[in-house]
Amino acid sequence: MALQDKYSELVTLAQTTGVNNLQVREQDNVLYIDGEAPGQSVKDQLWAVYNKIDPDYRAGDLVLNITVSASAAPEIYEVVSGDNLTKIGKKYGLSWKEIYEANKDQIKNPDLIHVGQKLKIPAKS
Repeated sequence: MALQDKYSELVTLAQTTGVNNLQVREQDNVLYIDGEAPGQSVKDQLWAVYNKIDPDYRAGDLVLNITVSASAAPEIYEVVSGDNLTKIGKKYGLSWKEIYEANKDQIKNPDLIHVGQKLKIPAKS
């Protein structure tokens, strides 16, 4: 139980950030934490906390086996001639605004997209 106390911050973060199929077990003086993170940023947060608790990962008393959900990676669409956000949205069952919101980093004006531009297609909510 001492290892679960040592890594309680890590376990709590996994629980509060939506790690699916979370399993925490202690065996032979090693704590195993398994699960599926909803995105890469959550996985990165977990590793940052692990590094804070055990700098350089030297203790050897934790196995952190967190994968990233396959559905977390957005689909990428390459803009072709004649496209607009509404047309692309209809293809994916989304509104033009949902696609615009997911791509604000590269679209300044939703009426101006360019051939060859690669747009993230968000998951349907």
